Amino acid sequence: MSGGVDSAVAAARAVEAGHEVVGVHLALSRMPGTLRTGSRGCCTIEDSMDAQRAANVLGIPYYVWDFSERFKADVVDDFIAEYSAGRTPNPCMRCNERIKFAALLEKALALGFDAVATGHYAKITTDGAGNRELHRASAEAKDQSYVLGVLTSEQLAHAYFPLGDTPSKALVRAEAAERGLSVAQKPDSYDICFIPDGDTKGWLAERVGTETGDIVDRSGAVVGSHEGAHAFTVGQRRGMRLGTPAADGKPRFVLEVRPKENTVVVGPKEALATALIAGSRFTWAGLAPADPSTAFACEVQIRAHADPVAAVAVLEADAAGTPELVVTPETPLDGVAPGQTAVIYVGTRVLGQFTIDRTVSAVPVDA
Repeated sequence: MSGGVDSAVAAARAVEAGHEVVGVHLALSRMPGTLRTGSRGCCTIEDSMDAQRAANVLGIPYYVWDFSERFKADVVDDFIAEYSAGRTPNPCMRCNERIKFAALLEKALALGFDAVATGHYAKITTDGAGNRELHRASAEAKDQSYVLGVLTSEQLAHAYFPLGDTPSKALVRAEAAERGLSVAQKPDSYDICFIPDGDTKGWLAERVGTETGDIVDRSGAVVGSHEGAHAFTVGQRRGMRLGTPAADGKPRFVLEVRPKENTVVVGPKEALATALIAGSRFTWAGLAPADPSTAFACEVQIRAHADPVAAVAVLEADAAGTPELVVTPETPLDGVAPGQTAVIYVGTRVLGQFTIDRTVSAVPVDA
């Protein structure tokens, strides 16, 4: 129970369905004052109190479990390491993968519980052979299956999403009000909970440090300087202070971050178009394709709120012989950064996901 309206209503529905329900709030920081407060977080003391009030209304036991050390190691430190390596991580994906459906689920199963229920908008179905599948929620606008794409077959077997068939968030809020839950109109959480003021650049600079480096164009010509490559992400336009304007006078965007060289590569917006993405860190959400080494049609989604794009995927070996998923979209993807998560769908079903390790631009360097 995060302290928000979704998890409170999910708990209420689980109780109503006849399950034995225990409310658990995750303490993810030894210094909760460093987390966002009010509507901007999901794990503060304030949120914990909201969750407890909801549990009291529902008449269920309520506990706070301290996962702060695991959260720091698996989410915060991973976030720093990924940025230091020139990648753009998604900490919410890592939290779902390593905390809510790994650490939390492991403890729940050890204590004799059958499943972890959350307020995510997604559905789990079972095929004719009894295999569980993860699908998009009924409400497309609120669908959260993307951030659950990291779940494995074993985790799906112990997951429960009571809100999956709810047509809209407004109905969930109305239901919360009818049930007397004080969080009925609480704003949604957003942004990164462990960066208090939202200043990701400043937060990283304190932990990684700053070092002056070059900003270059696609030909390698120096066009500016920076104080730390980790402060840049692919697709970024502002904050570069380039000393040499582009020949055509058009704005330039970050195309690549090279942390080993402490160099940032910039170029025209057209060069952000991505013709291919690939990654070796992949998982299947349920049964894998019978033969993923044979190319198959799918849709790929690279951000939580992005539109899915028709694509062809195939599992093949990279130059080092390591298996990697390679996805070729029918139309180029825009502004893809290594470190992002690509989730693969077949229809409404989440087939699997991978962390993007490499990309291929749709625009040649000499274009």
